[in-house]
Amino acid sequence: MSKGNDNNYKMFVVLTIIGAVSALVLASVYTLTKDKIEYEYRLELLRALKVVLPEYNNEPDKDTIKAKDKTVYVAKKDGKIVGYAIQSVSEKGYGGSIAVLLGVSTDGKITGVEILRHAETPGLGSKIEEKWFKDEFKGLTIKDKIAVKKDGGVIDQFSGATISPRAVAEAVKNGLDFVITNVIEGGSK
Repeated sequence: MSKGNDNNYKMFVVLTIIGAVSALVLASVYTLTKDKIEYEYRLELLRALKVVLPEYNNEPDKDTIKAKDKTVYVAKKDGKIVGYAIQSVSEKGYGGSIAVLLGVSTDGKITGVEILRHAETPGLGSKIEEKWFKDEFKGLTIKDKIAVKKDGGVIDQFSGATISPRAVAEAVKNGLDFVITNVIEGGSK
């Protein structure tokens, strides 16, 4: 073997060992943190469910209905269904997709909205996280025009940021339509 080939071989062996050790470290970190990450995700979901649903005493993150390809969370009080929650996403946000968690009572009224994820402009589009804005959806039904006022709806947009509220309204309307059609009227109780 020539000296050049010997150096290439040594470099290959060293890089292979470094790659294997790195993979082992990453796998170990993942294994050690996986349960903690899942636990934190569950806590975040439970916090959001508590905000959007009427008072319940079950575990709605574990008491679910599968309707089409979506998970619907079922809230119960003393064994009786009091509401449903569903995650809904609009891809039409200014900074990308906006994910909401929507609560719906058994009679089809919105009980709450929580913003789960967005990448809207801080201080402008991020106003969708403010309580006054989310509260505008409470009590609305499928019969209401769930859209921003600029589009003929009942939801206030804020100056300089119509796109973000419009996307939230779309996600809420789509989520409500889904629960009404596939759970409440669809008989998946």
